[in-house]
Amino acid sequence: MTAVRAVRVGPRLVPVILPNRRDARLHTAGVILSVHAIGITALGFRVSVPQIVTAIATAALIDVMLTLRSTGKLVWPASGMLTGSGVALILRLVGMESGSYWSWQGWHWFALVAGASVLSKYLIRRRGSHIFNPSNLGLVLAFLVLGSEVVEPLDFWWAPLGPWMIVAYIVILGGGVMITRRLRLLEMAIVFWVVLAGGLAALALSGHCMTAAWSPTPVCGQRFWTVLVTSPEILIFLLFMITDPKTIPSGAGARVAFAATLGLFATLMIAPHTVEYGAKVGLLASLVVWSPLRGIFDRHVPERGSEGSGMASLNARLRGLAPRRAFATGVVSGVALVLMVVAIATAGIPARGRPLPSSPSPLTIGLDIDQSTLPEIEIDDSVFRLDIEVDEEWVDMMAVTLAENLAIEAEAMRTGDGSLLALADGGTRLDEMQARLDTALATGDRRADEYHFESLRMMAHDAPAAQSSAGLLFKGTGSVERVRYDALGAEQDRRTEQFQLGFVLRQLASDRWLIVAIETPG
Repeated sequence: MTAVRAVRVGPRLVPVILPNRRDARLHTAGVILSVHAIGITALGFRVSVPQIVTAIATAALIDVMLTLRSTGKLVWPASGMLTGSGVALILRLVGMESGSYWSWQGWHWFALVAGASVLSKYLIRRRGSHIFNPSNLGLVLAFLVLGSEVVEPLDFWWAPLGPWMIVAYIVILGGGVMITRRLRLLEMAIVFWVVLAGGLAALALSGHCMTAAWSPTPVCGQRFWTVLVTSPEILIFLLFMITDPKTIPSGAGARVAFAATLGLFATLMIAPHTVEYGAKVGLLASLVVWSPLRGIFDRHVPERGSEGSGMASLNARLRGLAPRRAFATGVVSGVALVLMVVAIATAGIPARGRPLPSSPSPLTIGLDIDQSTLPEIEIDDSVFRLDIEVDEEWVDMMAVTLAENLAIEAEAMRTGDGSLLALADGGTRLDEMQARLDTALATGDRRADEYHFESLRMMAHDAPAAQSSAGLLFKGTGSVERVRYDALGAEQDRRTEQFQLGFVLRQLASDRWLIVAIETPG
């Protein structure tokens, strides 16, 4: 950047430093803003334009003010804008719906986190330089302080591979490789990815599982490994976050060692978590813990090209080792590798895969839903962004499952058989229906609802908390017959009403989808 002009502020002239098009921070911000645009318009990102602008504007304003105070110059806030855009890319509000392009929901959280992030660059310093990547530190503090009921990180999984996901990968990888190569940090990023991929492979082979809001079932084994090593969020983390030149060792060899050990530590931070929220926060927190250690790598890892360093000199030293010493070196290296694998497997014990309980088929109680009585299902685009194979047969099956579950509820109320409810309901809906049945058994007045659908729209259901698995929301209209039975199950009367409701289904037991909530419009 170059001072090209000055502005008068009171009695003095203040130099103005405008952006330089060769500044890597501008290129990085361009990549991130491009990802924002693709994500919001095509991939269903649950973030709005006001939230993004608020984060960038807050960080930029603080950056300008503090730089003016310390240098006496008005400097284009490239660093602040990059921090704000990075915060907005990763930060998500729990309950925020995709497609809310102009929503101001929770804008203050984006301002607070972005502001705290850029402030950390000025308040937490050592030897004239900031210690932490500002957005990384601010995000981790936000997730730890506010918790999973308020905020969560960007998902590992964005959408099934399609044209727009390919574009997103091209933007992230193309921009990231170009920028890191120019800064001579590409090798560091690759080493981190290789080590992390190896560590995650050890986790996957041990049967690691996690619950994710984009998957109806736990993400385990090979699927866990594949999702994470190809995750756009992890690519952003390794290409744009761990490669912040100000917060990494200065030497090339030290940077590689830093990246390798960070990859191992990140794996250990991911390993214990059974839900994606914890895994994502663990990944981000690994850099917060590792950043203050960069001085150790600069002091103890020799610079390439120095005497006794580099691959060539290493090979020469190995050739000069006596056979016994070479054997001992190999044994130590092998033992270290085994210990690392054991450490990863041990850290992942809490997240080992467990067999899901089986759920008896409702057809064993004589239910027979005629699919032809159901309306044609309208499918929202949000369903196609889940990790589910969506086709006509599956959609019809889900509609029949909803009708079966509602019929089971009615049968349980008519017969007074509470054991049937577990075949149809889960979560708060099961508690609600069990309470209704207990009251009916106590009073002898049993009331059942028989639903007849006129329209059904299937869409993804945003999880009420970051710990939940993927859910489906059927928005339905039609008529419901309110039927009253006596204590012996004999019908007493019925009345018909129109309804407009949302039926939330989740896969809680085996492959059976259960009703976990019924929502009213508005």
